[in-house]
Amino acid sequence: MAIRKIIFKGNDMLRKKSRPVQYFDKRLAALLDDMHETLVKADGAGLAAVQVGLLKRVVVIHYEDNIYELVNPEIIEKKGEQTGNEACLSCPGTYGVVTRPAYVKVKAYSRDRKPFTLKADDLFARIICHELDHLDGILYTDLTDEIHFNEK
Repeated sequence: MAIRKIIFKGNDMLRKKSRPVQYFDKRLAALLDDMHETLVKADGAGLAAVQVGLLKRVVVIHYEDNIYELVNPEIIEKKGEQTGNEACLSCPGTYGVVTRPAYVKVKAYSRDRKPFTLKADDLFARIICHELDHLDGILYTDLTDEIHFNEK
């Protein structure tokens, strides 16, 4: 496993649409392991492959002491609305208020190509939506009217 370099807002890669994973192999497993290690080191909630420079539809999320790996994820259902603060590892030092669905249902694949569905609400739904937006070249800064800077 290795720590990957997280790319920042301003890098054109973050604006590109990620491609579906076709090969569920050792390279995908290594990418997922590296993304997990990178996410832990960065102390984040989620990380998309594009944030480490790869246009693959892969996301790793840490939520309530669980690790979720979503390969080729797709939101198949959403309900309600929630508004709250969001930040991003690719936009360090900033946050903004974003409105997201209060509930989502996602279909995805595991690293072993096993299909599964995942239901999430509240903060977990927010994290999933944020990370899946990355796969389509969307940053939270596109969805907020005002960017705030963290005080140090």
